[in-house]
Amino acid sequence: MPEPDSGISRDRLLGGRVTILQPAGGYRTAIDPILLAAAVPAQPGETILDAGSGTGAAALALAARIEGVHVVGLDLEPGFIGLAAKSAEESGLSQSIRFVEGDLLSPPADLTPGGFDHVMANPPYLAAASGNPSPDAARRAATVESGARLDDWLRFIMTMARAGGTVTVIHRYDRKDEVVEGLAKGAGGAKVFPLWPKKAGEGAKRVIIQARKGEAGKTRIAKGLVLHNDDGSYTPEAEAILRDAGPLTL
Repeated sequence: MPEPDSGISRDRLLGGRVTILQPAGGYRTAIDPILLAAAVPAQPGETILDAGSGTGAAALALAARIEGVHVVGLDLEPGFIGLAAKSAEESGLSQSIRFVEGDLLSPPADLTPGGFDHVMANPPYLAAASGNPSPDAARRAATVESGARLDDWLRFIMTMARAGGTVTVIHRYDRKDEVVEGLAKGAGGAKVFPLWPKKAGEGAKRVIIQARKGEAGKTRIAKGLVLHNDDGSYTPEAEAILRDAGPLTL
């Protein structure tokens, strides 16, 4: 519910396991970062970078799902960094997550290249100068490429992952080839995992793509996940991830 006179709402994710503070209007998180975080094959003790962490949904979801991980969230928007840090505190996850303000085109010095076991990202879905950008600046930054293009995002996450570590991206299904080609410059064995709205093989809008840095292998197309039943409710498989904090095996 919105906090009085603040323009900020306090919402719950993962069946109440996580509290997230976010703008009551403008940019608000959807299910995409939850699905992204569920797909990262992290283990306790490993370090994960969430590139473009926004208000922290993916970082919070990952830390809530796997006790003992260490997550760093990077975002350009200082307002989001502040909200995400408060969300981590209210969710009891401050010991597992820290959020850093910075630009992936000129990353903070304390983010060491090759220093992360896993890197995840939810880059802006629309190419620069495409579509009808939102008048809300935060929403526009989250959905439309600006200074950093998709290739820049992919190059950055590849740089930050250690050799043999995973990079995981959620993006528009119709841009999956761009993502695969970008990751192929430094990783192999990409798994392409479609997210089907109601029926397998039809109408995918989103896709999760994962590869391992420095490894060879062919791209594999997975069967994907059906998100909704015919009545619009989540399928049991989607519920297990979105409500019960289960993993998503690609």
